[in-house]
Amino acid sequence: MFTALIVDSKNLIPKLLPQFIKSVEVVEGDGGAGSIEQVNFSEASHFKYVKHRIDELDKENFVCKYTMIEGDPLGDKLESIAYDVRFEAASDGGCICKMTSKYNTIGEVEVKEEEIKSGKDSAMGIYRVVEAYLLENPHVYT
Repeated sequence: MFTALIVDSKNLIPKLLPQFIKSVEVVEGDGGAGSIEQVNFSEASHFKYVKHRIDELDKENFVCKYTMIEGDPLGDKLESIAYDVRFEAASDGGCICKMTSKYNTIGEVEVKEEEIKSGKDSAMGIYRVVEAYLLENPHVYT
């Protein structure tokens, strides 16, 4: 899951979700820490793009920290959103993904719970699609 969702997301996600994600491209760096990636949404989305800065990429411990630094989802309320994503082994042979988000607002703006839930639901939808793909194609990342 870590390799599919984090390391190879620029290749896999547009293939699995072309109705939502047109492309993901590295616009600065080599894809590791310090790099900036741009996600371009399809015409069906009400968003055009978003840029993420990869702050930490620890492939051995399955940890990625990145920050949404630009794009339509930030709107006029948010300066950035910092994410800490960690994958841990589960007892059933699968994995558990733990994600923490820190919303950096512009001024004294309050982020509503339904806005946070909407973002979480979108991420979970992507995770479920990737999980289903990996279950159907278990040798893709071996």
